[in-house]
Amino acid sequence: MFCLLVFMCFGEKFDESKVNVVAKVHLDLLLHFRRFRVLTSFPKLGKILFRNRWKELEKLRSDRDKVVIRLIKSRIRSGNSEPQLGSDQIVAYVDTLVNLRFPEEDSDHGNGERLTLNEMATICSEFLNGGTDTTTTALQWIMAKLVKHPRIQSKLYDEIVEVVGPPPLPLKGVKLEMVINEEDLQKMPYLKAVVLEGLRRHPPAHFVLPHRVMKEVEVQGYMIPQGATINFMVGAMGLDPKVWDEPMEFKPERFLNDGVFDVSGSKGIKMMPFGAGRRICPGSDLALLHLKYFVANLI
Repeated sequence: MFCLLVFMCFGEKFDESKVNVVAKVHLDLLLHFRRFRVLTSFPKLGKILFRNRWKELEKLRSDRDKVVIRLIKSRIRSGNSEPQLGSDQIVAYVDTLVNLRFPEEDSDHGNGERLTLNEMATICSEFLNGGTDTTTTALQWIMAKLVKHPRIQSKLYDEIVEVVGPPPLPLKGVKLEMVINEEDLQKMPYLKAVVLEGLRRHPPAHFVLPHRVMKEVEVQGYMIPQGATINFMVGAMGLDPKVWDEPMEFKPERFLNDGVFDVSGSKGIKMMPFGAGRRICPGSDLALLHLKYFVANLI
C-alpha cells in the first residue's frame, strides 16, 4: 500500500531500498507522536520545559523533510512536474503542488506565490500517512471477515470470475497473472458491498477529530456549553440496531441497494468511515478504489 502511494505522490517507481527509506522517516515520527503531545497543549512553555523533547521532534521532522524534498527536487529536475495537455504523461500528486499558485486574497502569501519546498514536503507526508494505515487496517479486517465467512468469499469469487473470467491455468516455467483493472471493478456490485460492510463493521478509526462547540446548544436533553470539546465513537454508529438489521452480523447484501448508504453523508449519516460533510476525507474515493482493487486481486 505504501509503495503505491509513493508512486502516486512522486510519479515514479522506486526500488524497495528507496521506499524503505521514505517509510522509515515517516514511521519514526509516527512512533514517537505520543511523546510530543504535551508540546501541542502548551507550545511556548513546552519548548522551555521539554527542550530535549522539542529538539528530538525537530530532528525527526527535519530528517523526514530532507528525504521528501530530495524526491520533490528530483521530480522537478526531470521536467515531468509540468505535464503537457493531451500527453500520456503520468501526473503525480506532487506535480499539482509544484504548479499551485496562491490566490490574490490570501493575505499570508503574495500574488501568484508558490508553495515552498518545506510546505510541499509536509503536504506530501500527510498524503502518505493518511492513506497508508487506515486503508491497510480496513483491508485486514475485510480479508479476515472473508476467511471467516467462506460462503461470502465464494459468492465474491464467482462475481469476479463472471466479470474477468477464470484465472489462467499454471504452465511450467511460465508466470501468468490475471489483471483486474479499474473498469472491471465498476461491474462488481457485490465487491463494493463487501467493502462497505467491512467499513461498517470495522471502521479504520473509531473516533473523529475533536471539535469545539462555537455556541451553547442542547442535544436530546443534554446541554453542551460553548467552548466544550466534543467527540464521539464512529464505530458505534455502524452497530446501532435502530438503524441496521442484525448489526453484529457480516451481511454485504444490505449494501446491494444503492440507497442504503451515501458516502458523503448528504442523504443521512448511518455510518462515517470517512467523516461527513465539508470536512469529509478528501481521499475517500481513492480509499474505496484501493480497497476494491486489493480485495478483488487477493480473492
